Amino acid sequence: MPLAIEDYAVIGDTHTAALVGRDGSIDWLCFPRYDSPSVFGALLGDENHGRWLIAPYATIHGHHGVTATRRYIKNTFTLVTRWVTPTGEVQVTDLMPVGNRRADIVRRVKGISGSVVMHVDLRFRFDYANAIPWIRQTPDMGHHELLAVAGPDAIVIRGPKLHAEDHNHAAQFTVNAGETVDQTLTWYPSHREPPTAMRVTRRIKETNAWWQKWTSGGSTSTEFPDAVRRSLLVLRALTHEDTGGIVAAATTSLPESFGGSRNWDYRYVWLRDASLTLHVLLDHGFVGEADTWRNWLLRAIAGDPADVQIMYGLAGERRLPEWEVPSLPGYQGAEPVRVGNGAFTQYQGDVFGEVMVALQAARRLGNDEPDFSWPVQRALMSYVEENWQRPDHGIWEIRGPERNFTHARVMLWAALDCAISAVNDFGLSGPVQRWQKLREQIRDEIESNGFDKKRNTYTQFYGSAGVDASLLQLAQVGYIAADDPRMLGTVAAIEAELLEGGLLLRYRSETGVDGLPAGEHPFLACSFWLVEQYAMSNRLDDARALMTRLVSFSNDVGLLSEEYDVGNMRQAGNTPQALTHLTLVRAADAIARATKRDTP
Repeated sequence: MPLAIEDYAVIGDTHTAALVGRDGSIDWLCFPRYDSPSVFGALLGDENHGRWLIAPYATIHGHHGVTATRRYIKNTFTLVTRWVTPTGEVQVTDLMPVGNRRADIVRRVKGISGSVVMHVDLRFRFDYANAIPWIRQTPDMGHHELLAVAGPDAIVIRGPKLHAEDHNHAAQFTVNAGETVDQTLTWYPSHREPPTAMRVTRRIKETNAWWQKWTSGGSTSTEFPDAVRRSLLVLRALTHEDTGGIVAAATTSLPESFGGSRNWDYRYVWLRDASLTLHVLLDHGFVGEADTWRNWLLRAIAGDPADVQIMYGLAGERRLPEWEVPSLPGYQGAEPVRVGNGAFTQYQGDVFGEVMVALQAARRLGNDEPDFSWPVQRALMSYVEENWQRPDHGIWEIRGPERNFTHARVMLWAALDCAISAVNDFGLSGPVQRWQKLREQIRDEIESNGFDKKRNTYTQFYGSAGVDASLLQLAQVGYIAADDPRMLGTVAAIEAELLEGGLLLRYRSETGVDGLPAGEHPFLACSFWLVEQYAMSNRLDDARALMTRLVSFSNDVGLLSEEYDVGNMRQAGNTPQALTHLTLVRAADAIARATKRDTP
C-alpha cells in the first residue's frame, strides 16, 4: 500500500519527476516526460505495480530501532535520507541529474558509521503497469548491468548485482563507514543502444550547482522565506526545460476525496495556473523562465481564438483525451485512475483574463515582447468581444451545466482592462473606446446579476445563493478594492459558508453544481488567497496566523499537495501542486507589502 501523500518527496530533472517515499521506495516515475506512462506505479496501487526500494535490510523485516530523517541539499532537489540502525548509520542520496539530455536517476548509498546491510527491491512495470518487461543481465565488465525492455521503452540499471525473484529483482549489500555504493537508472528508446555509464560524483556536483545557480538568479521574500524559496523551486521543477510548459502537478489521480472518484490527471499545462506562475516568477526576478513560458503561451494559443483551450500538453498538444486505466487500482483504492483530462474541451472564460494579466505584468516589467505577441492578444480580445456573454464551466471545471459564473465575468473584465492599459500606457494600437464601453457594460452586468445586495456579497454564478472562493480574486485583479464594503461582505460570506476546520473549500460540492458526487477537502490555494485578501484589507494579524498554519501543512521537505484533510491531518490530491505553491508565494508577498506599508 502506498504511503500518505505527505510522506513523499519529489526529485526531478525539469523533464519529468519521481516520488520518493519516506521508506526509501520510488513509487511514481514516468519517463521521459511528466505525462509519459509510468515505469513505477506503486503510488496508484502497491509494490506489484512497480517500485524501486533501497533501504536498510532491517526495515524490510520490521526490526525496531531504525529511524530515518531526510532533507534536500540547500536550494536543490537532491534528496538526502539518513538512516540510523542498531548496527550503524547510512545515507542515501537520490536525484535526477539535470542538463545532460538524458533520463537518469542516481541513488548513492554512503556509510556514515558502523555497518549496515542494505536491501534493494526493483519491480519494473511499464505502461501504467500494463507491461512487465523482458529483463536480462549483461556480461560482467567491471560492473553489473540489468537491461529491461518492453515496446518503445528500455532501462538500464547499473550497480550491485540484482537477482531475479519471481517478477522482481533484489539485492543485499553491506555498507561500512566511509564506503559508497552507487546504483543508477537510465531510460532510453528501446531501438537504441544503452547510454554509457555516468560519472556519478561529477553529475551530483553539476546538478546541485545547477539548482543553486538558478535559485540565486532571483529573489525570495522577507516573509516566510524558506517556504517561498522551496515553492519557487517547485515551480521550476514543474517547468519543462525544452518547451517551457508548466505542469499543474507531477502526478495523476491522487484523490481529492479518499476512496472517491474525484481523481484527475494534472500532468498538463493549464493556462490559468501557468499564467499565474509567470506572474510570480516575474515578481521574483526569474525573467528568463518567464520569457520561456510567455513564448510557450503565445505558440499554444496562436491561431483562431475560438480554438483556445484551457489546457494543453507540454509542447502545446491540443488533444488530451481522458481514459481510465484498469491496470492501476488507485491510491489506497480510490478509483478510477485517469490519464488525459476531458476538461480540455471545456470553455472557461476566465482564462482570457489570466493570460492578459500575465502578459501585461511582463510588459510592465519591460520584458522584450515578440512582434506577434500583441496581434495574438488583439485576436483574443476580438473573441472576448463576441463571446463575453457565453456561459462557461467556471474556474473549477464544473462537469455540470454551463453557467454565468461571476468570477469568469470578472476575469473577462480584467482582460479588457489589460488591453485598454496596453493602448493607453504602452502606445499599442487597438479600439480602446470600444473596449472601455464593453468593460463598463460587463461591470454593470456583474453588479446587477452577480451581486446579492441583501446579503452584501458577490455570488458564485448569476442567480446563485452560494459563494465561491474564487471570488477572492476580484480584488487581486483590480476589479474592486480589497477594503470596499462589497468585497468585505463577500469575504464575510465566504468565511461563513466555506470555512471547514479553519480552511476554505472551493464551493459547497453538496449543491450538485459540479455534477459529481459530493465531498472534497479544503483547497489550499483558496486559503492562500484568503491570506492575500486579509493582508490587502488591513487584517495583517489574521493573514499571519492563517499563513503560519498553512505553511505548517507542508511536509518535512516543504511540499504541498492540492487539498488538506483537516480531520485526519493529511494532504490530499495531486502533488506537488503548482497552484498551491504559487499562491503561497503570492500570500507571502502580500504580507510583506502590508508589513512594509504599516511600518512607520
